[in-house]
Amino acid sequence: MKTMQRRSFLAAAGTLAGAALTKPFGSLLAAETAAPKAKVKFGISSYSYWHFHGPKVTIEQVIEKTGALGLSGVDILHRQMDSEEPDYLRRLKRTASRNGVGLNCLSIHQNFVQTNFTDRRKEVDHTIRCMQIAHELGIPVVRINSGRWNTVSFDELMRLRGEEPAITGYKEDDAFGWCIECLEKCVAKAEEYGVTLAVENHWGLSRTAEGLLRIVNAVKSPSVGVLMDTGNFMENPYSRLEQIASRTVFVQAKTYSGGGEWYTLDLDYERIARILGAVGYNGWVSLEFEGKADPEKAVPESIAMLKKAFG
Repeated sequence: MKTMQRRSFLAAAGTLAGAALTKPFGSLLAAETAAPKAKVKFGISSYSYWHFHGPKVTIEQVIEKTGALGLSGVDILHRQMDSEEPDYLRRLKRTASRNGVGLNCLSIHQNFVQTNFTDRRKEVDHTIRCMQIAHELGIPVVRINSGRWNTVSFDELMRLRGEEPAITGYKEDDAFGWCIECLEKCVAKAEEYGVTLAVENHWGLSRTAEGLLRIVNAVKSPSVGVLMDTGNFMENPYSRLEQIASRTVFVQAKTYSGGGEWYTLDLDYERIARILGAVGYNGWVSLEFEGKADPEKAVPESIAMLKKAFG
């Protein structure tokens, strides 16, 4: 019996070896070195249904739509909230619970690039208040911006591909110092509330991978990380996404059906899935639909595409 088992094993091994020899060495090497795709959970940003114009879609409606699509997370845009009052927050939690949906991120706006100390203090206070709201809602991640000079309008900023002149008399190094100092003032409360501050590759100081990493690497706290927005690097997106991938704690995935509000990118999400897989990312991917098509049709189509891309 043992002899027969040994012969069977040797025969099987020979077959496998022969099969391997029939494949080109390059293809075997590529298969061995190909990065695995990230294993993620999918959610929807409330921004997907409201781009600051037209009738505002409520957070409750977005939660219900997310549950109907069988997804498990909603990324709340703070500017879309109707209130910060306790009754409203409790209503959001009840709506989420009834629809089997978790609240996974609170995306807020603030600007640490302020020449006046008092103005910077107001931005810090606003960030801390938003962390408290996130804590009350059971949200683990707060998206924050670095801030920008505001020397041009946002439409002009988009025309300039994110480049913006500094305020006369100041340099970008000044702005980085302000931003890092403000972020450091937020860390203690982030740790107290159990939330992670995720700095987005948005505009202003964090419009480049180098600028973003300069900020998050300067603040020595596990409560600070990167929010990867796949659509905010207009040029050479994949190499820049690779640069920030290892610090990423949350992903917002842009799609542009019907053409983007300011620009359109044709993103390869299978490639992005491998970039994230290479660093072991297994967190949330939240759809941020920024196209002009009807979101009722475009959002489900975008989710189907992301699911396929991440495999």
